[in-house]
Amino acid sequence: MSDDLTSALRDLAAGHETPAPVAGAEIRRRAVVRRRRRRTAYAGAALATAAVAVTVTAGLLSGPDDHRRERPAPVATDGTTRPAATVDLSRRVMTVAGRELPVSAGSTRHPTPTGPLTVVATHRERRMPAGDFGLGGEYDLKLPWVVELRTPDGRTTYAVALTFDEKAPGTRDITRGWLGLRSEDAKWLHDRLEPGDVIAVEAGAHAR
Repeated sequence: MSDDLTSALRDLAAGHETPAPVAGAEIRRRAVVRRRRRRTAYAGAALATAAVAVTVTAGLLSGPDDHRRERPAPVATDGTTRPAATVDLSRRVMTVAGRELPVSAGSTRHPTPTGPLTVVATHRERRMPAGDFGLGGEYDLKLPWVVELRTPDGRTTYAVALTFDEKAPGTRDITRGWLGLRSEDAKWLHDRLEPGDVIAVEAGAHAR
């Protein structure tokens, strides 16, 4: 028999040898390692799933008011809170930081709420029912620079930019209870106020 054939037969025999036995302690150690690897993989998958769920939820909750600022804030129920702005309905003027802004308020049939109005949110743009401005209910209006307000008894009203009638603020009252401002003034007010601020509205016998 040649040397090459002898070497080949030896290699073939070595390939079919029974593996050396493994001690019981080693088997248990390997099982522990496998269990740890599985737990680590499960934990990673759970974290990834949670991250996806949070991202999807945030996307579903965001709507047309993506730029609004809102945080929990107590609604003022009396006149003890120092107001960030005051409104004199008799003069159709809102005073903020020493600056006077012309306003258009509600009509006799739909008066503007008086007393402390608490800012609960601000919106760079918001869709409003046109009927609330006395324009009929056929079309809604998308208005910019909206400040959402809450009365002490829980009613909602707004300070908004009257883009459809920039001449009304300071001259006549055309809203159904809201405070209307010129666009430039409404933007300035929107950027200045924060949730929790109070606008104090004073009643007055002003001409309609």
